[in-house]
Amino acid sequence: MFAAQRINVSEDRPALHIALRAPASEPILVDGSDVVAEVHAVRARCEELVRALHTGSWRGHTGERITSVVNIGIGGSHLGPAMACEALADFAVAEIAVRFVSNVDGADLRRALLGLDPARTLFVVCSKSWHTQETLVNATAARRWLLEGLGAGEEAVAAHFVAVSTNAQGVREFGIEERNMLPIWEWVGGRYSYDSAIGLSLMALIGPERFAEMLAGFRDVDEHFRSTTLERNIPALMGLLAVWNADIVGAESRAILPYAARLERFPAYLQQLEMESNGKHVTLAGDPVAHGTGAIVWGQPGTNGQHAFYQLLHQGTRIVPCDLIGFAEPLSEHADQHDLLIANLFAQGEALAFGRSAQQLREEGAPEQQIPHRVCAGNRPTSTLLLERLDPRNLGRLVALYEHSVFTQGVLWGIDSFDQWGVELGKILARRIAAELSAAEGSDQRHDSSTSELIRRYRRARGRQ
Repeated sequence: MFAAQRINVSEDRPALHIALRAPASEPILVDGSDVVAEVHAVRARCEELVRALHTGSWRGHTGERITSVVNIGIGGSHLGPAMACEALADFAVAEIAVRFVSNVDGADLRRALLGLDPARTLFVVCSKSWHTQETLVNATAARRWLLEGLGAGEEAVAAHFVAVSTNAQGVREFGIEERNMLPIWEWVGGRYSYDSAIGLSLMALIGPERFAEMLAGFRDVDEHFRSTTLERNIPALMGLLAVWNADIVGAESRAILPYAARLERFPAYLQQLEMESNGKHVTLAGDPVAHGTGAIVWGQPGTNGQHAFYQLLHQGTRIVPCDLIGFAEPLSEHADQHDLLIANLFAQGEALAFGRSAQQLREEGAPEQQIPHRVCAGNRPTSTLLLERLDPRNLGRLVALYEHSVFTQGVLWGIDSFDQWGVELGKILARRIAAELSAAEGSDQRHDSSTSELIRRYRRARGRQ
């Protein structure tokens, strides 16, 4: 990976998210071109744009200062920056509201635009190919909202839209000026990309200096992973444990349980990182795998989860390995509550490991008829990650730990962790069905009986049949 070999074998590409945080002094060559130099050039453009927002020199079509940034994307173009903006909200450096739109459901866009002033709003549209259906539908609707709100023509688009894409022609046709297009590269997958220009909305929130601190955190773990011996290599050990728990213990899922309210979106971010990377059924050579791959990842912050699903973790019939994540220093002014939060974090690790036996319950005086119901078997696997505090550098470290853990798992399983062909079929069928749903007359449906009947029922409900 660090040598830029084409380890994404099905797409014949390198996987070089590590180049997004490499120093300019360490070139990485792909087809004779130094991609690290390209990364630093794009980052400089991002910083210039963000400083224009922060100083007020970026003005909208009517001359108003931009006060809101709306990120339009989906998948890695949404989950990463949205997670990071929530995680690092306490480090915001400017009075700029950042909102996110991903779902093609129009209610998502309406929620994001509620209360915003078109004259003061900048949209960041993130689509590598500029063909992502959900993103372009939302971007088109946002453009319509903008122009109607301003009472302006297409010339207003240039002052209110930025694109992160590889498709210069598509971006120009949309109305975005090329100087406001930030490139992304084929060698970085969306789920590994929020430390690129995909993270522009995050940089707008926390500023270029804090963004650089986050990149330094990523780099800390990159170097640790590359140079540390296996028995002390944290992401490698995390990957080994994940494979052990999945294929030896037989656990089918893993819970991500951050004891930090700001990491509310972190489990969803890891869902994509892990399940899209390692949810594969063939090896690098294209042969069927002979073992399980890719756990089901889920979770939510503690202590909320303790009052929701921890019952199953402690006494259910399914083994669910848990990652417990905490921070020694509080960020809130309510610091007196932090000891209780961390006490719960440590207590859950102890309780899941050692449980409570019938003998202990008897010694505690529990009623005999309750004892079978109150026994906790223990021996539930957990890993606890305790960091100093939730700041940009440590967020970078935390994400990179999981990135390299996922890579380790893929190597052990002999699969390609960097393609995602499984998402293609649904997209293809959705395009065909969308045309059939909106057609004026009934179409010649080429589907199974269940799907065909659903299409007919929907068309009747919308008065089209």
